[in-house]
Amino acid sequence: MFSRALPACRRPRAWFAVVVGVFVACFVANDQARAEPAAALVQTAPFVSDRLSVEVVGQGPDVILIPGFGCSREVWRAEAERLKATHRVHLVQLAGFAGEPWVHGDGPFVRPAVDELARYVREQGLERPAVAGHSMGGLSALMLAQLEPSLVGKVMTVDSLPFFSALFGPQATAETARPFAEQAAAGILNTPDEAFRNGQTATAAGLARDPVIRQKMVEWTLAGDRRAMAAAIREVMTTDLRPGLAAMTVPVWAPYASDADGGAPAAMADGLWGREYAGLPGVRLIRVDGSRHFIMQDQAARFGELMDQFLAD
Repeated sequence: MFSRALPACRRPRAWFAVVVGVFVACFVANDQARAEPAAALVQTAPFVSDRLSVEVVGQGPDVILIPGFGCSREVWRAEAERLKATHRVHLVQLAGFAGEPWVHGDGPFVRPAVDELARYVREQGLERPAVAGHSMGGLSALMLAQLEPSLVGKVMTVDSLPFFSALFGPQATAETARPFAEQAAAGILNTPDEAFRNGQTATAAGLARDPVIRQKMVEWTLAGDRRAMAAAIREVMTTDLRPGLAAMTVPVWAPYASDADGGAPAAMADGLWGREYAGLPGVRLIRVDGSRHFIMQDQAARFGELMDQFLAD
């Protein structure tokens, strides 16, 4: 199901396989993201949960940043460092990913984490924060806005679809995706360590342009709890938020990636995002060229501009 050869990414059907492969790779940031936040601006949020933790940096209007599948919050570090002078940034870490403890066996994963994020917003007294999520984090942000619209000011879904299994084609449904979801979960649980590492290494090539970032993706994935990742992939691939799009009132921006050199061809990306977000009134679809799945790293300057525009809108 997952592509292992980068040249094949140039073929449309193979590109779908690479993008689906996002669910079995960890996404991490570039060298900037490794920097520790300034101690004077770091706050520890008094919030206890076995589903997620939150690190808070900076001062100003609230922004919540949610990482994608298997990710550490460090995937957002460079952007948080940039924003903290003008915003209070809430960096989410999901349990079970990137070495974070997991105590929930085989699931569920996404909906309980979203419920805990809603509790966080309420208990911290946040006033309709902006919420941005990458990949699975974008799905979570969209779900939060559908379930608790009064808690969310605006949403950015970064290279994220309201139904990830639409990557299999327009005919896909949650039910037809279920066997593939079970297969993906079984692969995460049962693949021997060395083969798992090799698979992640191959998949990472289609997700970012920088080889250093690709290596870090693999390291974060291997540090995760495979039971958590299996539970997450099963739920993500069978969660379809499209029926709730038409009733949404929370503004949504949806930047998505296109890369003529081994990533998603522009016309294909335009067609896919346009089709899958067609039911969402007022959605801002923004193609970011020269980027693979990790827009925040592959096109950091452009992404920073988009984030600033999103927050100012």
